[in-house]
Amino acid sequence: MKTIGWTMFSLLVLCILTLSFALVPQPVNASQTWHLQLGAASKDQGKQAMAFLPNEVWIYAGDSVTWTSQTQEGHTLTFLKPSQIRPDFFTGCAGGAPPFGSTPTGGNFTGAACVNSGPFVNGPPSNNYTVTFPNAGNFKFVCLIHNDMTGVVHVLSHAEALPHNQAFYDDQAAQQAKDMLADSDRITDDEHTNNSTRFANSKNSVITTGELVATGGGKAYLAIMRFLPETIHVHVGDTVEWTNMHPSEPHTVTFGIEPPNPFIPVGATQDSDGAAHGKLPNAATTNSFNSSLFGPSAQEITGLPQMPISLTRIRVTFTQAGTYNYICALHDELGMKGTVIVEH
Repeated sequence: MKTIGWTMFSLLVLCILTLSFALVPQPVNASQTWHLQLGAASKDQGKQAMAFLPNEVWIYAGDSVTWTSQTQEGHTLTFLKPSQIRPDFFTGCAGGAPPFGSTPTGGNFTGAACVNSGPFVNGPPSNNYTVTFPNAGNFKFVCLIHNDMTGVVHVLSHAEALPHNQAFYDDQAAQQAKDMLADSDRITDDEHTNNSTRFANSKNSVITTGELVATGGGKAYLAIMRFLPETIHVHVGDTVEWTNMHPSEPHTVTFGIEPPNPFIPVGATQDSDGAAHGKLPNAATTNSFNSSLFGPSAQEITGLPQMPISLTRIRVTFTQAGTYNYICALHDELGMKGTVIVEH
């Protein structure tokens, strides 16, 4: 009887506790912070995945998303207003904080005002940026530094079911980064054939390369932050040609003193086919040469004027023997450097 009585008492207490818990107001549609990755890189920083990883996510209204940088290459996380003309990354959001028109992390995006992280990397002062989405809708985001780096946040009402959880996005980010950084087939072909340069099958050719990819959420690309080959041997009087074969990423060829503004050419003239051409040594420029940015021409957009042909090839003629070191002024901190050894 004592055993039965104790059992009945325990069941009665359990029922009371269960009822009490049910009567306490529970949180409804509690907000969640989702975590996504910004960029990825090989250990030597020579391969850069210019990508939001992943670049498409489904969340609930009221949720937040935090993007965390995984690389030393700078990116922005930027939401523009509908139909807003894309600003350059120096300008950022109108009314934002200088020097890049940034807005505070953790702010709301509804489409009424621009939201912009400003450039950030995996390091101080912060390697992440958070945006909160109070309203349902579909919102595109971009990196203002890299044109072909986009994504979208789908914000659903709580009446709908989310298709994925955080673990899915973690796995997707890791797999996409791995796939992009391991994709070296195009690089190998370009490095050995150089078949799109004027100096085809010549030892006087250097290229830069990479690969553009796309998902349902937007664009991303692999950038090889190296000159291929990094060291080249030529003779006095020879001309070396650099060709940027990357579909999106610009570079510079910079010898000697690095100019404060890499966009401005130094010691360069223009060949009849539009290539920039310099000579080294050249006392008139303190033996310096800067190509300015060179890369593919921008794609035409319906309803806008035709885009001009961009600078895609750089040529330098070497008139004296010696060792000439050079860099990409945009990416030298990632190890993008080269050497021309000029022999008699």
